[in-house]
Amino acid sequence: MARTAEYPDKFHLTPEQSLFLAKKRWDENVYCGMRMENRAVTFPQTKTILNGVNVPNVQLDDIQAILNMRDAWRYITDTVNEPLTLEYICALNGFIARNEALEWGRLRTGSVGISGTDYMPPVPTFDGAKRDLESILGCADATDTQKALSVFLWCARGQLFWDGNKRTGMSAANKLLIYAGAGMLTVTDKHMERFNTLLLDYYNTGEGEALKRFLYDNCIQGISV
Repeated sequence: MARTAEYPDKFHLTPEQSLFLAKKRWDENVYCGMRMENRAVTFPQTKTILNGVNVPNVQLDDIQAILNMRDAWRYITDTVNEPLTLEYICALNGFIARNEALEWGRLRTGSVGISGTDYMPPVPTFDGAKRDLESILGCADATDTQKALSVFLWCARGQLFWDGNKRTGMSAANKLLIYAGAGMLTVTDKHMERFNTLLLDYYNTGEGEALKRFLYDNCIQGISV
């Protein structure tokens, strides 16, 4: 008897439909990245900055973060057919954390802490991170959606980079989803508080099932065709 997938794909879009979705909703995902970092920008401000218009009273580093996410999304849509590798994820971080971190686009080489938790993620190694990613992507029983959610959780808690780990993990997850035609992962304002609570629990315990289920139930978006 065939096993039922734990996280079945919610959407089955053609490549054309999937790319249309990505280009239609990427501004919401950029804003999601700003909210995950608790940056003081609104969605209208984010959208205006992405349209190339200056917005008064927005900090320069917030503008930089928005434009960095813009460039990461351009990279995703331009390379959507390339495989997701550790090198690809490093390239995403190279866009996302540009001028924000000690170093960007490379795995961190020192210790970091995470606000709100005593959890101290170990310093990653390239070979170890590569094996972890290959294990996630190589799971034969997992759907594309489950793999994408697992990539996000792994990148967020592993703190692979000096900065931008949640945004990098979500971007990598979305690259997988878009390629598979399985939708997009975006945490809206409505769900941000609960997301942050579950993420902190995950940092503390290493048990990510509740966070993964929450994201699956509430944060996978798509289009009905």
